[in-house]
Amino acid sequence: MSSFLYRLGHAVARHRGLVVVAWLLILLACGGASGALNKGTDDTFTVPGSESQDAMDHLDHVFPQVSGTSAQLVLLVPAGQQVDTGPIHGAVSDAVDRIGDVPQVERASDPFDPDVNDAVSSDGRAANIGVQLTVDSTQVDDSTLTDLSGIADDLAAAVGDGARVYTGGDAFANRIPGLSATEMIGLVIALVVLLLMFRSLVAAVMPLFTAVLGVGVSVALVYLGTLFVPVSSTAPMLAVMIGLAVGIDYALFLLSRHRDQLAEGLPVAESIARATATAGSAVLFAGLTVLIALLGLAVARIPFLTTMGVAAALGVGVAVCVAVTLVPALLAFAGTRMVPRSARKSRAARNHKAARKQEKERRLHTPRVARPWVRFVTRRPLITIAVVVLGLGALAVPATNLRLALPDNGSQPAGTDVRETYDVVAEHFGVGYNGPLLVTADVIQSTDPSGLVDDLADEIRDIPGVAAVPLATPNEKGDTGIIQVVPTTAPDDARTDALVERIRAQEPHWLDQYDTQTAVTGLTAVGIDVSARLGAALLPFGLLVAGLSLVLLAMVFRSIWVPVKATVGYLLSIGAAFGLTSLVFQEGHGAALLDVAHVGSVVSFLPIILMGVLFGLAMDYEVFLVSRIREHYAHHGGAHEAIEEGFVSASRVVVAAALIMFGVFAAFVPDGSSTIKPIAFALAVGVFIDAFVVRMTFVPAVLALLGDRAWGLPPALDRRLPVFDAEGDALLHELRLADWPAPGSDEVISARSLSLDDDRGRPVYHDVELRVPRGEVLVLHGSGAVGKSALLLSIAGRVTRHRGDLKVLGQVLPQHVHALRPRVAVVGGRDDRDPAGRVTEALTRDIELILVDDADLVLRSEARARLRDQIGFRVTAGGSPATFVLTCQDPGRVADLLPPTATQLHAMTYRPAEVL
Repeated sequence: MSSFLYRLGHAVARHRGLVVVAWLLILLACGGASGALNKGTDDTFTVPGSESQDAMDHLDHVFPQVSGTSAQLVLLVPAGQQVDTGPIHGAVSDAVDRIGDVPQVERASDPFDPDVNDAVSSDGRAANIGVQLTVDSTQVDDSTLTDLSGIADDLAAAVGDGARVYTGGDAFANRIPGLSATEMIGLVIALVVLLLMFRSLVAAVMPLFTAVLGVGVSVALVYLGTLFVPVSSTAPMLAVMIGLAVGIDYALFLLSRHRDQLAEGLPVAESIARATATAGSAVLFAGLTVLIALLGLAVARIPFLTTMGVAAALGVGVAVCVAVTLVPALLAFAGTRMVPRSARKSRAARNHKAARKQEKERRLHTPRVARPWVRFVTRRPLITIAVVVLGLGALAVPATNLRLALPDNGSQPAGTDVRETYDVVAEHFGVGYNGPLLVTADVIQSTDPSGLVDDLADEIRDIPGVAAVPLATPNEKGDTGIIQVVPTTAPDDARTDALVERIRAQEPHWLDQYDTQTAVTGLTAVGIDVSARLGAALLPFGLLVAGLSLVLLAMVFRSIWVPVKATVGYLLSIGAAFGLTSLVFQEGHGAALLDVAHVGSVVSFLPIILMGVLFGLAMDYEVFLVSRIREHYAHHGGAHEAIEEGFVSASRVVVAAALIMFGVFAAFVPDGSSTIKPIAFALAVGVFIDAFVVRMTFVPAVLALLGDRAWGLPPALDRRLPVFDAEGDALLHELRLADWPAPGSDEVISARSLSLDDDRGRPVYHDVELRVPRGEVLVLHGSGAVGKSALLLSIAGRVTRHRGDLKVLGQVLPQHVHALRPRVAVVGGRDDRDPAGRVTEALTRDIELILVDDADLVLRSEARARLRDQIGFRVTAGGSPATFVLTCQDPGRVADLLPPTATQLHAMTYRPAEVL
């Protein structure tokens, strides 16, 4: 992948104008298409397969009169007055008649009608006009709401004497979140951080520009998705929030690497290509982990949550594409203006001594905080680990009482019409009237549907937790009955969940007693079922994310302890974020400071979204920080020195990235909707804790405690686990060997300091040096287990765990073993029945490198003679010179096979206890 990104970086730098124009055209095309074709968002929450959803779908067919959304007009008279008077009866009756004529209205109930129960408050001051509409909340016309509001105003005027009519209900709820000026604060924070980091306006503005462009494309694509599937209003906002945060960070990673390389003197085009390959590989890894986690939201089997995950994943995917294409193109336009000022001053120094002195001063000046901090946290690693674990564990305690619920009108901002109506209903009728339940009954077999429904209603009234049963009636066909049940508790109260369970527990009894099938539904019941399913999905989703973390990081770092430590740190971050969110949004601590409209529960899909997004971001910081530590350890050794130097090298970028992401998420908290606000808060505190407490405190302490044990996989697992080069190390190795052993060299095999260890860490061969020109013969010889077969298989690209430099047929190994293997033939002198025939086949296929293992065991005279002729001729069917590598115990045993010239003998004399 890094090689592909390297070529992509060069191509983008060459065609930078075309790339920029292409992205602008994509933005215009997607924006124009979404503006003209989108069908709008749909905030209908469905739970396929649940009792409440099945009953709701059934009502759409058999009782359409109650399947649409509803509205409320609540008449409230001042204290000391009563609504139950003749004049008010007449005014209300006239209003009900007018409401019945409003388009999209199915019917309106007169609170003073003898057949309507519980529509007048117990204190006599309020009357509730229920309005049933024929469409769901997403299809209500603005003109319908305007007409209802006008009727409410006329009714208040007709009653007079200070009376007010409140309009509310789901039909009036506007839960569509929107952007405000406050969200732009996140961009201002990002700009300030980037300016402080780069000290360049061009460098600071570039990540903001690319992130905003990427967000524009992704949001346009999300709205285009409304043509095919329902998309909730939260999905585009989630795509904006996450896309903006990761878009800035991903651009930051590439820009930082590019500037570092320019400071080292790399040409602009080469630096762009290398930054795209190295930092771009890390961006791809980070984006892939976030994408997998977000798409994993589908495990909950809830359509609206799946679309939210896809929308957020789309934002991340576009951000990755922008980072590896548009960012390099803009870097090419910027040219040498991206060179850091310190590097420019160093180059302008009049003599080499002054430049070295200036560079030394710059390096000493850079880690003002990073070096003292990493030394502090690793001085007593056990104490640091204990403090972090205990501290984050304490923060996670409130999460044990985390209450999940879908937002309702009670979570709308104070002062809005729907919130005022909600509060008036709760005060004068009871909190349960804001979230009634609906019990459906199959009464088609009954000869007295009305009587059966009344009997069920009487039994429901006796169930603890039921405040009232205002409505109990069969439909016109007499096959389905509905019973409206008002709980004594609020819709998001745990006691309402318990009431739903108690009613459902009666279903077998009613089936036996009345031979009728019942179900509990309604918006409140659907919300309870959504929360229950999401809660049940947390454990499997958590296992998926944790398992993914272990596997991916083991692939990247070739270690057991590094992924275990990273996963534990992620779980600590998640627990603390959950705890702080519960503390604010459920228990109400600091809620007023953050302008939280409603406390007592958090939006039910917050935990699973937080787990998915924070997982990707945590792995991002983990890879960027730990890869620098591992790189230093691999090149210089010394675990503690590697921790310090790697931390100092990476900390500046990690701090900047974390501050930017924290600022972007935090900016959505003050004016965010009831859905977005808790998600933004949880992501903000989660990112802050994970970056500064876990990655920059806990991680160095754990690595210091483990020392050299932190690095390495069990050999069996190391062989089976794929390699994921998240930092482009393989490409850097390949670039370093591009002109080795010499520009234009014709050597077929070049090896330098080549070594291989067995499964127990003992050397198989050690410090092998080889230089084999094209058309020559190399003989690897040695008596016993000296690693000659292992070396031959390494040359063939079959063994890839070696250390050192190896180039075969111009291919750097092990990076390009897949390209090499078809060009190499391995023949077994011991096991192949016809070794000479295998060599003939290879020469016929124009194989230019033929390796014969145990050549001294080719004993049959005819086969030996043919092999001698083939080695002596050494030309393929296409006329190219062929190179041979033979292994044997003693070169004297193959002397008759070797040509008199162009032969190299390489003695394998090191004798480990065990070889491959």
